[in-house]
Amino acid sequence: MDNFFDVFNMGLLQNTLRSATPVILAAMGGLMTEHAGIMNIGMEGMILMGAFVAVAFSFTLSSAAMGVLMAVLIGILVGLFFALLVVKLKSDEFIIGMALNTFAAGLTVYLLRSIFGVKGTFSDKGIVSLPTVHLEFLDKIPFLGPLLNDNSIFVYITWILVFAAWVFLYRTPYGFWMRAAGEHPESLKTAGISPIKMKFLASVLCGIFCGFAGAHLSLGYLTMFSEGMSNDRGFIAFACVIFGMANPPKVFLAALLFGFLQALGLRLQSVGVPADLTSIIPYVATILMLVYIVVSGERKRKNRVKREIEG
Repeated sequence: MDNFFDVFNMGLLQNTLRSATPVILAAMGGLMTEHAGIMNIGMEGMILMGAFVAVAFSFTLSSAAMGVLMAVLIGILVGLFFALLVVKLKSDEFIIGMALNTFAAGLTVYLLRSIFGVKGTFSDKGIVSLPTVHLEFLDKIPFLGPLLNDNSIFVYITWILVFAAWVFLYRTPYGFWMRAAGEHPESLKTAGISPIKMKFLASVLCGIFCGFAGAHLSLGYLTMFSEGMSNDRGFIAFACVIFGMANPPKVFLAALLFGFLQALGLRLQSVGVPADLTSIIPYVATILMLVYIVVSGERKRKNRVKREIEG
């Protein structure tokens, strides 16, 4: 019983919010490109470069805000580059995405060693972390106070961005055009709107969200940079987009599930469960998500065909 309360306590829920935040941010970017008809598996590299740039500029300029700003800027540049190759030059999006991930992994390792002269991890007191938020009125609320207070500011900004993504996609002309660029590009073109521009916009927005995700990962969730610290979060964010059918609230819940499982794995290590076993929990959940999608999709297809035959 003591072990149960050591695992399932307020710390688990707090770690869930912090672990899920970079995945939620990346997934919000991934659903933009998904709606525009682009399969962007290069989010892993975008997050990693954002994380490195955030730490580098936070350290050199002694400003977390500049670190976030530069992470967003590198996200925009990478998003434009990705769109140029995939949309304009018609390159294979899967190959470009994997190449981007490989390039980001190698580039960050090289820059870490050449600029900071370290291998593996760069951690320094000069790195300015993102501020945390503490609301005094929440202290009076037994459950919500400990859960919602003293988190990185990006935890709260992320919730706003999820709502903003929903409004953008379903309540604005640009969101409608972006979805049309993925579903009915010829009709959109006939209406005088360029599908290519909408796909570029989606890729840039994805880069911005991944820049935020990287900045939170290295300045909010942790205050350091380590090689490969994105740790497959880009791929898991992509799985959340598919599982949530590119709908912001559903994707948000899927990413929260991942955050819970990752936090659960860390808590289980504290009671003696081997790390090699707990580390696979999020990936098993990701595989189960995708299996569910395939099975449910096949079932819906068969039901549709059956209705057509009977009709």
